[in-house]
Amino acid sequence: MTDLYSYCIPCDDGAAPNPFEGVCTLVICKPRIRRKAAVGDWIVGTGAKCARIDKDRSEDMSGRLVYAMQVTEKMSMADYDAATKTRLPGKLPMWDSSAWWRKLGDSIYDYAGGATPTLREPCVHAADNVARDLSGRNALLSTNFYYFGDKAIELPDNLRHIAPNQQGHRRQLNESFVDDFVKWINGLGYAPCSVVGKPLYDPIVAEGSSGWGARWGASERLADSVSNPHIVDDEPVETLD
Repeated sequence: MTDLYSYCIPCDDGAAPNPFEGVCTLVICKPRIRRKAAVGDWIVGTGAKCARIDKDRSEDMSGRLVYAMQVTEKMSMADYDAATKTRLPGKLPMWDSSAWWRKLGDSIYDYAGGATPTLREPCVHAADNVARDLSGRNALLSTNFYYFGDKAIELPDNLRHIAPNQQGHRRQLNESFVDDFVKWINGLGYAPCSVVGKPLYDPIVAEGSSGWGARWGASERLADSVSNPHIVDDEPVETLD
């Protein structure tokens, strides 16, 4: 049976998910989804009531589809590290790159030294995020995805139920909507692997490249916990899920 996981994205910055280089990947954040989702399942990210636009501004993106990916490959984070060194080099963070999306690379854990990885720095996360990231165990990859970002589209009325209005994710409550969602998303006319818009939030512009990694640290946890998905606790919406 195909499952549909959906969750709210308070701050879409292009790192989680990372829709670039022809493959959409979910490798950091959302550890519960990364542990549970299987090949063939769909993962849907919807907009937040107060979605961050820049350091001091937000916009109501609730009820809109930010991205959807069908999992076409699932691997351990160690295997993902190996894959990014060969067939997916665009997922490695390159802070000095002139291409802004290369700074958002999600292959931020280096397993060259063995089972315990080191954090590639600078990158989109800091030491405070490591335990939570690694608890997800897996990397999810998709070559069947649609990323809308700042051009997020409205969900039709019959699918608005899949958009959570609180942190966490839902799966069981989505069971009756899977077929309708797949029919709808495939019927929009976009080619698979479409990147329609850019990330709604550009942390390099808003925060400055020198301070970007630091802003995900513990000092921001309380003040930013609502608007920053990189540090929000990942408790599920459904306690039985």
